[in-house]
Amino acid sequence: QVQLVESGGGLVQAGGSLRLSCAASGRTFRISAVDWFRQAPGKEREVVAAISWSGSSTYYADSVKGRFTISRDNAKNTVYLQMNSLKPEDTAVYYCAANTNLGALVVTTGGMDYWGKGTLVTVSS
Repeated sequence: QVQLVESGGGLVQAGGSLRLSCAASGRTFRISAVDWFRQAPGKEREVVAAISWSGSSTYYADSVKGRFTISRDNAKNTVYLQMNSLKPEDTAVYYCAANTNLGALVVTTGGMDYWGKGTLVTVSS
């Protein structure tokens, strides 16, 4: 089993920044990639960014390209999501998720094997 715990959410004004953390524990050797998803009220959960556990591959949704950066610190078993130039439409619960499938990055909710409980990000206008 793999456990994921998110932190770093909060309230920020538009244009501000936040850094989310996803700490992994347990059988972390099984992780092949970690994704960040978000879910706004009344909307479906969507992928925001993904990174391979080696760090060699990354993915960003078009809506966050140039504003968000995903990174990882394998020594700490932690993946980060640096969010800059935040907009009110970025308001959502942010979840990290891990999958154990080798190969290309998986960016669908159904492809993830483990999920954290989420952290709320609220961007005020």
